[in-house]
Amino acid sequence: MSPMPSPVRVLIVDDEAPARNRLRDQLAQIQPEVPLCVVGEAAHAAAALAFLAASPVDIVLLDVNMPGTHGLDLARLLLDRRMPPVVIFTTAHAEHAIEAFDVDAADYLLKPVRAGRLRAALDRALARRAMSAVPQMAGAALRHLIVTERGRIVKVPIDEVVYLRAELKYITVRTRAAEYLLEASLVQLEQALGERFVRVHRACLVARNALRGVERTAADAAEGAGWTVLLEGLGERLPVSRRQWPLVRECLAGSLQGRC
Repeated sequence: MSPMPSPVRVLIVDDEAPARNRLRDQLAQIQPEVPLCVVGEAAHAAAALAFLAASPVDIVLLDVNMPGTHGLDLARLLLDRRMPPVVIFTTAHAEHAIEAFDVDAADYLLKPVRAGRLRAALDRALARRAMSAVPQMAGAALRHLIVTERGRIVKVPIDEVVYLRAELKYITVRTRAAEYLLEASLVQLEQALGERFVRVHRACLVARNALRGVERTAADAAEGAGWTVLLEGLGERLPVSRRQWPLVRECLAGSLQGRC
């Protein structure tokens, strides 16, 4: 069973009350599919900054043209935060779209905002948020991966992960009970996970404590060493590349002596 998802905290920033109310109504329609919570509203940038200084927020729905500080300028200020919220622009003005992506916005929605487009933008923002949750510092004690699953945010304990496999721009996160997709870098994850995982192939990391042995296969002349790894609790076999075979063999030898 997947862990209960944490609500996505949303701040609405728009100088027009009807526009804020419309976004609230649309978010309420989406809420059965995406566990979200509108934690606040702001009519201008100064109020938004004051709110953000006191309360954590995951996503900001941000108007562009507002009294005082422009929405684009507010987005630039948010980029300087240690964990900046993901910005989705909601505006009646199409001419700022290119500038919006210069400040790393997840989407640029034109008013009147449609529920379908808002849902798609939220999914994109959730994927962005999940990717940013991977620690950037070397040697970080990473305990969970934050993934999205059908519009939900799910915390997957690292201790439950059997392997991580890169496929196109996503990482397949495999536990004994389920499979998730994470938009992240395998190299970045390898650095954050440290010695808990071993690379068996250029596109795959396996938890050391999930390694139970190896099985001989027909060798791939171009890539493989003729071995696959056996995994605790899974019937899958993962290929071992020729380059990584010495490391896998060393890990297995160490496990027999209680070192792996």
